[in-house]
Amino acid sequence: MTMSKLTNYWYIVARERDVRRKPRSIRLFNQHYVVFQAQNGEFAALQDRCPHRNVPLSEGKVCDGEIQCPYHGWRFNSKGELSHIPSLPTQTPPNIIVPSVHCCAQDGYIWLCVGEPESPKPLPFAHLGETGWVSFKMRKRFQASVAQCLENFLDCPHAVYVHQGLFRSPTRKPVRATLRYLSDGAQVEYANEPREQSLVWQWLQNSDTEMRHTDRFIAPATSRVDYQFSDKKHYIITSSCTPLSDTETEVHTVMTFKYGQWGNFIRLFFEPLSHIIIQQDVNILKKQRDNINRFGGTERFYIHSEMDVLLPAIVAWRKALSEGTTPPPADMVKEFELFL
Repeated sequence: MTMSKLTNYWYIVARERDVRRKPRSIRLFNQHYVVFQAQNGEFAALQDRCPHRNVPLSEGKVCDGEIQCPYHGWRFNSKGELSHIPSLPTQTPPNIIVPSVHCCAQDGYIWLCVGEPESPKPLPFAHLGETGWVSFKMRKRFQASVAQCLENFLDCPHAVYVHQGLFRSPTRKPVRATLRYLSDGAQVEYANEPREQSLVWQWLQNSDTEMRHTDRFIAPATSRVDYQFSDKKHYIITSSCTPLSDTETEVHTVMTFKYGQWGNFIRLFFEPLSHIIIQQDVNILKKQRDNINRFGGTERFYIHSEMDVLLPAIVAWRKALSEGTTPPPADMVKEFELFL
């Protein structure tokens, strides 16, 4: 695993409600940490290893806001400082510290930054918890890199085949795509996008309304897809990608939509259908990873085309952030024509 400046960003590692119940072992950039609720009600993350005999701290329990090792009961506070050795109750414990990393709670998730944070807080999910909006969350593990996941989430042509009938179907109609580089990534807006032969749009949206569809990459590891309609309905799919390793990514997706008084009823249909669609992406990226491994474990056989609209921006931005160089300038605009 290649360490880079990408470690200076926030990544989701767990749901807040799960960590409140017990400490959790998590993986980020192929390193292992224990996350737990500390004395002040906030959350902490330490290397998941007791320095005494290398037992995982995540197998222990939380006592008065401190993590207790399950082997000999050594306790460590939120900063990783050894606070107590039960077998030596009358002595001051030695100055031993387990390495800690930045940890916070936001939007119902626990976020970690293992480097020096580029921002004091993570990027919030749009409209989550706001009046008039309905939300649900999904968590999926992909056998793919963060870049491969982001490309998949922000790639229209694949949906015609991977999600055929559910989300899109091949119509061979021309679609204009406008790519704009932004100060934090890039965005594509699609015009005249076909919605025929789609279960999603058949059930969720009147096809007579006008649709504005944008796909946005927010560096380094977030995708946001917006569908806005002339009747004021609005769907937002935001996916935050957590790099477990170079080839494995956990994706936390928040689906947030405005549908008027029928929002909670629509969720009964929309949520299970969304799980089916994203599982199709999980499956196709696993097939991709298996075949990459079969042919030597690298992506050297990739051939790119103009239809890979957002991929150059994703690659360029992530490379620049990783190396600490200048990302692509904002306000560059390119026009494409796709057939979907």
